[in-house]
Amino acid sequence: MKEKPIIGLTMGDAAGVGPEIILKSFKNKAIKQQAEVIVIGDANILEVMADKIGIELVINRIHKVNEYIQSENVINCYDLNLLPKNLPLGTISAEAGDAAFQYIKKAVELSELDQIDAICTAPLNKRALHLGGHQYPGHTEILAKLTGAKEFSMMLSTPKLKVIHVTTHIGLVDAIEAINADRVYQVIELAHKTLSNTNHSKPKIGVCGINPHAGENGLFGYYEEEQKIMPAVKQAQEAGIHAEGPLAADTLFFLAVRGDYDVVVAMYHDQGHVPVKVLGLEHGVNITVGLPIIRTSVDHGTAYDIAGKGIADERSLLEALKEAIKLI
Repeated sequence: MKEKPIIGLTMGDAAGVGPEIILKSFKNKAIKQQAEVIVIGDANILEVMADKIGIELVINRIHKVNEYIQSENVINCYDLNLLPKNLPLGTISAEAGDAAFQYIKKAVELSELDQIDAICTAPLNKRALHLGGHQYPGHTEILAKLTGAKEFSMMLSTPKLKVIHVTTHIGLVDAIEAINADRVYQVIELAHKTLSNTNHSKPKIGVCGINPHAGENGLFGYYEEEQKIMPAVKQAQEAGIHAEGPLAADTLFFLAVRGDYDVVVAMYHDQGHVPVKVLGLEHGVNITVGLPIIRTSVDHGTAYDIAGKGIADERSLLEALKEAIKLI
């Protein structure tokens, strides 16, 4: 039996800040006491970055999970050896995009074999991913496809606010078209199940409207709230879920941060992302709910402009690792 849970930490796009924040996160002793973290990526890249930013850690290359070494000065890397040591930093490339996909694919395989207990992901770049031949909007959709999940959603979590999304990586016009009562109910139910499985006996769920002031009884929009949201909220209430809405988003997020709601159901990407990121990127964690595996992630991008400069902030990654441990 394992002494501690094992988290597979994918490197993300190696030309971005992923390798740097991974190296910095291994300085956190509290994480090491609670879990064994195995990087799934390229050992060569970690070694080059460690030299570049002046972090003295031993990179232990492994090709089986049970080969890991428990030591404060060792980073265990499940080495896929896909990238050259001289990979240009801060540059979009097909090589790095394909490698980022392969790291995720391997992590899912290891998770489904019960060799790791959760996946935590460093950021990837969508354009690089596409150049590498993988036409996905992002991590969430990749993981859903690889695991066969049909009902899933992105949840952003901070100490003060949790937000789950009905739609994410599509244009605003397409998002409004894609929203329907079945999908809204599905996301409300996912939020209820996710929080009920942690430390909320009956989570209070606030559901955003689509239009300003949640349509204000048809004054704004074309009765989207009445057609797309109200039936879902009613269905949730009849199922015993504590859901309220549709509510004006500008007020709802204030109330949720104040503590009146445990989670907010956002209708589209920016409606949910902006309030979370205003609270601070360093505190945000991205959780994919509805998967048969546990997955958390940083809530920021590859930050090509500062890659390799030694100034990337690892706090969001540490929060993502902590959240993975809690979910395990």
